[in-house]
Amino acid sequence: MDHVLNIADSSIFTPHVYPASWSEEGALRQIVSLWLVTNLGAVLLFLGCGALNFYYVFDHKLMMHPLFLKNQVQQEIELSIISIFWMSFPTVAIFFWEVQGNSKLFDNISESSLGWPGVFLSIAGFLFFTDMCIYWIHRFLHHKSTYKHLHKQHHIFKIPTPFASHAFHPLDGFLQSLPYHIYPFIFPLHKAVYLSLFVFVNIWTISIHDGGLPHPRPPDIHPSALMGKGPHDHIRKLMAEAAHTQ
Repeated sequence: MDHVLNIADSSIFTPHVYPASWSEEGALRQIVSLWLVTNLGAVLLFLGCGALNFYYVFDHKLMMHPLFLKNQVQQEIELSIISIFWMSFPTVAIFFWEVQGNSKLFDNISESSLGWPGVFLSIAGFLFFTDMCIYWIHRFLHHKSTYKHLHKQHHIFKIPTPFASHAFHPLDGFLQSLPYHIYPFIFPLHKAVYLSLFVFVNIWTISIHDGGLPHPRPPDIHPSALMGKGPHDHIRKLMAEAAHTQ
């Protein structure tokens, strides 16, 4: 995040926001700046990509489903914005620790012992590590001792839209984002690759809440959608019944 912070400082914060007496190297200023950048960036990414997905990918016929809540899109957006706000505090603490040089992020390919192959391996390692961790975190969140306190809030949206992607209890959302943050403290990773992957996983999170099933999935992952009992099947049945009664 140091590159993002430097760009924000040089183009916005230093010339237009902060007094000249407040040094760019000051810890408090860096924390405040990171908090502003994190919140603004996350909200813009969520609303921008969410809107594009909602209007151009999401099947709006799903909103006819009886389990689709009244004012659901508004509820999803409101919960997501609140969640992003509260998640930003521990997230900024991690970003600040990273900006202080405590991670294994690096600037130049030459700093990787394996060069470009090492960079590509790090991408595969990042995806494998984070996906594995999130799988177990997700299972923990579905455990009966934690589900009703944390993850149930996300699953009130039985027929989710892309705007449900960040609609979590803040602690739930942060726990599921934690693997992305801790990876560069354990394994070497190029800074540009890290930022790109961070944006990618946010877009991916939005895309998996659009109600579509673009690729076949094993029955143990999405059984209802593959056995004629998914949301789309229900809508097709409703439309067929409506057409039959006309």
